[in-house]
Amino acid sequence: MTPTAPAATTAGTLRTGSPPKPAHLTIGELAARSRVPTSTLRFYERRGLIASERTLGNQRRYPRDVLRRVTFIRMSQQLGIPLSEVRAVLGLLPEGRTPTAEDWARISRCWRKDLDARLDRLTELRDRLEECIGCGCMSFTGCLLANPDGLGSDGAGPDRSESERAGSDPGESDGA
Repeated sequence: MTPTAPAATTAGTLRTGSPPKPAHLTIGELAARSRVPTSTLRFYERRGLIASERTLGNQRRYPRDVLRRVTFIRMSQQLGIPLSEVRAVLGLLPEGRTPTAEDWARISRCWRKDLDARLDRLTELRDRLEECIGCGCMSFTGCLLANPDGLGSDGAGPDRSESERAGSDPGESDGA
């Protein structure tokens, strides 16, 4: 049996036996590869986190690099980062080309200070947990676990945020 050379294609390239990867993924393919439900992908698209192109039949087609965006979004959510912040940071990625590892590292550093502050707060809570739970007071005026922001000293009951006390409308939202 004599080995055969790969067949030449009309474009002048060689076929190696495996079909070329499509430039775009269907929503089902993206869902399967990312392990994210199609409903979540549609939600991400409505929120401006990912974008698709539409076929003449109005079907979504996602560029292959959207897979990495979806992974980044999911990892960010696991860190507790709000989607509005994720969207803002994704806006820092270059347009017109697939982001490089350096691009991804640069935007990931945007949250380092916030994550460090959260770790410090969690460490403080962990270190005080036994003392606070052990005392049994759970005082809204003095307990750092029950009253981490110190607003309990203003009196019993719910308290408003500082922006609400400053006169802004409590019904306003950032739209996120």
